[in-house]
Amino acid sequence: MPTFNHFNFNVTDLDRSIRFYKDALGLEPIRRKEAEDGSFVLVFLGDRRTTFRLELTWLRDHPQKYDLGECEFHLAMKAEDYEAAYAKHKEMGCICFENPAMGIYFISDPDGYWIEIVP
Repeated sequence: MPTFNHFNFNVTDLDRSIRFYKDALGLEPIRRKEAEDGSFVLVFLGDRRTTFRLELTWLRDHPQKYDLGECEFHLAMKAEDYEAAYAKHKEMGCICFENPAMGIYFISDPDGYWIEIVP
């Protein structure tokens, strides 16, 4: 049976997105692939604890903002120290939705993708 490998977000500014994911979630680049003609760059980010990867894709010929529809999809990450993560994200100003009744919140990356933070 297949197993999860990675999830992709297309981004408009690769360096900005890499910084955001490192600062907000501690994700580090694991692998990078660049097209010979410069038309795309793929950067796979990881948490260095699991094999799951977040792939960031930058496309040279797509400088405009991506249409994320109604944002009814998201990536979820478990915080080892939920309160510390919440405080950090609050300070960064990237919390876009909170649901205290469920004990979760969401942050938004520079391109508007939502990441759910669970305890």
